[in-house]
Amino acid sequence: MGIMQNKIDFVMLVSVTNANPNGDPLNGNRPRSDYDGVGEMSDVCIKRKIRNRLQDMGESIFVKSDDRCDDGYISLKQRADSSGLKSIKNREEFEKIACEKWIDVRAFGQVFAFSDFGCKSVGVRGPVSIHQARSISSVEIESMQITKSTSGDRKTEGERGSDTMGTKHFVRFGLYEIKGSINVQLAEKTGFTEEDTEKIKEALKTLFMNDASAARPDGSMEVEKLYWWKHDCKDGQYSSAKVHRLVKVEPKDSSKIPNSIDDYNITLGELPNLAVEIFDGL
Repeated sequence: MGIMQNKIDFVMLVSVTNANPNGDPLNGNRPRSDYDGVGEMSDVCIKRKIRNRLQDMGESIFVKSDDRCDDGYISLKQRADSSGLKSIKNREEFEKIACEKWIDVRAFGQVFAFSDFGCKSVGVRGPVSIHQARSISSVEIESMQITKSTSGDRKTEGERGSDTMGTKHFVRFGLYEIKGSINVQLAEKTGFTEEDTEKIKEALKTLFMNDASAARPDGSMEVEKLYWWKHDCKDGQYSSAKVHRLVKVEPKDSSKIPNSIDDYNITLGELPNLAVEIFDGL
């Protein structure tokens, strides 16, 4: 397939039940929320999950998490050097090789800032943009005290180690909205293809597959809906903001705290000559 020719907009609804969708390291790893109690997931967190899914699909990834490293390189610098980028001094050639090699570079972009490389600093802008996700309603964050049956650092028998007590934080229930777009002009620069577009769509549909952890047990996070608009031109018939606003989600009873997606009314507006694909959760 060739370079993508039509702008893409998408909106995804994700439910969270008794899980921590994105902990804040500056706040004891509590689930992120704003001052109004609205739950948040950073765009970095969402892109990490997309990268993981693309890696599971057999794609070559530049920014791999340490626990998913499968090529033996312990840093981004080593991974870049292994592809021969260190000796390249021409910026355009550097970008071309990096984008051809790694799908996450040609999708999200990447800053290559290595002082001993021929090109000391190269910034690639990617066509796939992801918004910070926010919950439709404010979320209830609960904390549970937990204990270990075995101490990890006690020095004498009978002593209670400092690490035997802990706290686990989770969202009781939240429905989060993720918005994003794929820009044709930037796709042309990075070589992002129609086939890559389909891979991003598949990664979004299966975003939480192989993502289970103690904070996010299997089934606690679920893709409920994915709305996918493909415009009929490069710039798009309408602005991304206008398209994203077509999805309206409102609580059925504002006096009650929602406990599931069934407690919301979900409606989808229309714009002339703009078709939408709708995918329900797997």
